Amino acid sequence: MHAVRDLRVLLRLRDFRSLLAARLLSQAADGVFQAALATFVIFSPEKQASPEAIASAMAILLLPYSLLGPFTGVLLDRWRRRQVLLYGNLLRTLLAMLTAALIAVQVPDWLFYVSALSVTAVNRFVLAGLSAALPRVVDGGQQLVMANSLAPTAGTLAMTVGGGLAFAIRLAGADVDAFVVLLAAVLYLCSALTALRMTPQLLGPDPSVLQPHLKDALLSTVRGLVEGLRHLAARPTPAGALTAMTLVRFCYGALTVMVLMLCRYAWSSSTSEGLALLGVTVAVSGAGFFAAAVVTPWAVGRLSPFRWMACCAAAGAVLAPALGLFFRPVPMLAAAFVLGLGTQGTKITTDTVVQSSVDDAFRGRIFAIYDVLFNVAFVGAAAVAAVMLPPDGRSAVLIVVVAALYAVVAAALVRFGRR
Repeated sequence: MHAVRDLRVLLRLRDFRSLLAARLLSQAADGVFQAALATFVIFSPEKQASPEAIASAMAILLLPYSLLGPFTGVLLDRWRRRQVLLYGNLLRTLLAMLTAALIAVQVPDWLFYVSALSVTAVNRFVLAGLSAALPRVVDGGQQLVMANSLAPTAGTLAMTVGGGLAFAIRLAGADVDAFVVLLAAVLYLCSALTALRMTPQLLGPDPSVLQPHLKDALLSTVRGLVEGLRHLAARPTPAGALTAMTLVRFCYGALTVMVLMLCRYAWSSSTSEGLALLGVTVAVSGAGFFAAAVVTPWAVGRLSPFRWMACCAAAGAVLAPALGLFFRPVPMLAAAFVLGLGTQGTKITTDTVVQSSVDDAFRGRIFAIYDVLFNVAFVGAAAVAAVMLPPDGRSAVLIVVVAALYAVVAAALVRFGRR
């Protein structure tokens, strides 16, 4: 009942509703765009996907910008975050339209990847800006915990729905990838228009820390990045939470690549059947994300943030091998739900810990670093999976390694929480 009451209070806040709507539309577009890329790269009948191909695609789309990602935080702490949401989504609208055109005319793969990488690069600004802006539209304490349960999880669910819609459209026709990417462009445009409901100064940072000239902001990037890292290093609580989240994300990424290969080759006889199975798996994992939003505020209040994160990691350590080693769709779907709940529960908790443990002037930098860790962990997981996975995706060794890593994270979090 307390959760329902807190949720009602949040939804009465006009600025929170506007920020939430911008997030939902933006992440729904991300889901559509990323699903379109997945189906184009992995499930096109003319392409023979392999773990190495999946890892390469993830590295091309995520790693180059992730290595530069901390610099976005320095800019976010100098640009108005509302303007980042507005112009970032307008730019993604144009880039998504360009990507759709490249798919339609069947250009070389490298040119397609450059265009897709550009959309992903702008996405880093938008997501970091959304997270850094959240404390500006709610009060602290329990409201912030509830907001972190609702907003990122609702965004993830919107992304899941967008991906499901893209999968459904793709199943309806074999040559509609360009159309699906255009749908993402429309949603990016709607998110940009929604940002106009908020005043330019609402989401911060405060005018006293704004640096309006791009040249000045770029010249101070290195100094600002060092300051942000020092700010984080001096605060073991957010640093510990970020480390745990990175490792949990790594585990989730490795299992995601394995499921992709299982859906493509081991569980299906055609690309359309494999795509349908992947869509069901994504939906079940999304249900786990939703359950995390419901459970996490209560669990954090009863257990403390680090104990709840330890429980999420421990569940992964036990259930990943217990369910995954069958290599059958139904047990793996159960694992997808539990691991989705644990991964999102850890992320909600980490968001709250970071937001409440760092100063507002540094939040953009810290969340940009957070975003980099998030992506690098996924790319690293894909690279490890590419080495360990056979062509059909069945690897008991990978599952055991992931379970062991979950166990190490759980034990470290218990010890950290006691300290």
